[in-house]
Amino acid sequence: MRLSRRAVLAGAAALAAPRIAAAQGSRVLKFVPHADLTIVDPSWTTAYITRNHAMMAYDTLWGTDSNAQVSPQMLEGHVVENDGKTWKLTLRDGLKFHDGEKVTGKDVVASITRWGRRDNFGRSVAAVTDEMTAPDDKTIVIRLKRPFPLLSAALGKVGSSVCAIMPERLASGDPARPITEVVGSGPFKFVASERIAGARVVYARNEAYVPRQGGVASYTAGPKNVHFDRVEWHIIPDQGTAAAALQAGEIDWWELPTADLFPLIKGNPRLALTVHDKTGYMGFMRLNHLTAPFNNPAIRQALFGAIDQDDFMQAVVGTDPALRRSGMGFFCPTSPMANDAGMEALTSKRDPARVKAAITAAGYKGEKVAVLVASDVPTLKSIAEVGADTLQRSGFNVDVQYMDWGTLVQRLSKVDAAEQGGWNVYHSYWSGVDQWDPAVNASLRTLGRAGGPGWPDSPKMEEMRNDWLAAPDVEAQKKIAREIQAEAFKVVPYLPLGQMFAPMAYKKELTGILDGYALFWNVKRG
Repeated sequence: MRLSRRAVLAGAAALAAPRIAAAQGSRVLKFVPHADLTIVDPSWTTAYITRNHAMMAYDTLWGTDSNAQVSPQMLEGHVVENDGKTWKLTLRDGLKFHDGEKVTGKDVVASITRWGRRDNFGRSVAAVTDEMTAPDDKTIVIRLKRPFPLLSAALGKVGSSVCAIMPERLASGDPARPITEVVGSGPFKFVASERIAGARVVYARNEAYVPRQGGVASYTAGPKNVHFDRVEWHIIPDQGTAAAALQAGEIDWWELPTADLFPLIKGNPRLALTVHDKTGYMGFMRLNHLTAPFNNPAIRQALFGAIDQDDFMQAVVGTDPALRRSGMGFFCPTSPMANDAGMEALTSKRDPARVKAAITAAGYKGEKVAVLVASDVPTLKSIAEVGADTLQRSGFNVDVQYMDWGTLVQRLSKVDAAEQGGWNVYHSYWSGVDQWDPAVNASLRTLGRAGGPGWPDSPKMEEMRNDWLAAPDVEAQKKIAREIQAEAFKVVPYLPLGQMFAPMAYKKELTGILDGYALFWNVKRG
């Protein structure tokens, strides 16, 4: 799942690891992330742990607040000329990389170019860019082939992958190789010498960082004021061990506790359990469009009738209705792009017998359906097991295959039939900010073999997406988003499984934790 590329390592390793030392004063923050940091290159993976790392060490040209409004971050400002086809950006004063070098326009051009080769939204920017230059150290000029009003939203996006600004010498390196040297201009420095794979990641306050003046800190927008000298990420795979460390005061903040531990945390008067990412996480079932039986669109469409989103979400977060939502389509429910087109496929009365008959009538011949299950990630394991049961009750010949998440991700590249080591179904999540609209929702891309695992192919949906990107205003975008969703119910790039909200646990003495994912500026002790 995008929530983590390797969310849980071996439990034995956690039990063998030394206990976390007592807090080293109020200027050290100890945090348990949802996964180990295995890739430090901000554009090389969509893993959320790498995105969180990127927002520690790097900065972005624009920031996005909790209302999805974009404002300058590294920029002093910008002007748009030539009927929307020329953008002139001006960097603000005081920007320096962690190696002491000044941030220049050439660094920005190289960083945008590198990000545009890999990110879903970045490729859209690259496709409309005619020329990008840096006439002086503080200025970047972007000349477009046609107007692209969403340029600032793209360069200031909060979802994976963010457009992190790095030195030109790194950004202009071999695009086929991930960057291993972390040099950003963000509010924290990555302390590579103290990194212990599977155990610890350390960041130190960037004393040379100059926060943006004025405004209010909100998500990735506004001033990034740091109140800790050091932030330590402690990797604790075992949930019970993490809970015990939080209870004992050995850690300050735990990003992703599991639902069965919520009562224990709520029972401690010193601890808070709060949802800060109001966009939640959107579960999905991804089908392999290249092999039987899901190369048959009628079978894919019939499966909608078997999906009970509430069943999936209860399996993940329990019975608390505040932590789950059903009746969800292809866009985050709080997004302006959310709509009800085609939703009767998910909201009408569930009838397993009718679904089974429809699948048989569509031509299902009993082919094996390989369902990949990440056994080491509780939230993934839960929805995958509900999915496997749903498929079996719908009449499919299900072969449930358990493996760790890292192995599962590698397996997804196989396009073979299940009998030859391929796959048919896997389950995962995207954050709501990554299913906000057609620009960022990578799972809605239908590029065939040129796309990601699952390989849905629909030139019509791609044309609709391009129309959405060129839409002149929000009302026009809403109309096209509705058409995209209606078409998605026919193409079935994936099946939406509902929305869950993941609370974070932390000491109540911590204040200033921002809405969104785990961000470490603005946070204070006491």
